[in-house]
Amino acid sequence: MSPTVLQSGPYRCFFFSSDRGEPSHVHVSRERKAAKFWLKPVKLEYNRGFGPTELNKIETIVRDNQAHLLKAWHDYFQSGN
Repeated sequence: MSPTVLQSGPYRCFFFSSDRGEPSHVHVSRERKAAKFWLKPVKLEYNRGFGPTELNKIETIVRDNQAHLLKAWHDYFQSGN
């Protein structure tokens, strides 16, 4: 299961239910491209296909929504999912 926690334009931000044992993070995808960002602090973990300009835009989205994404992470995993 991979709940969408934020949709910003073409970017879907989500995490996998199997991510429980990792530090808080979010996956971001658009079409066949994907990236993963740690949330505390916001830092790129990997990038598969996004160019530098688009990746900077995505990082800004993640930073601007950090509090929301962290709350979604904690709410989801503390609920027993």
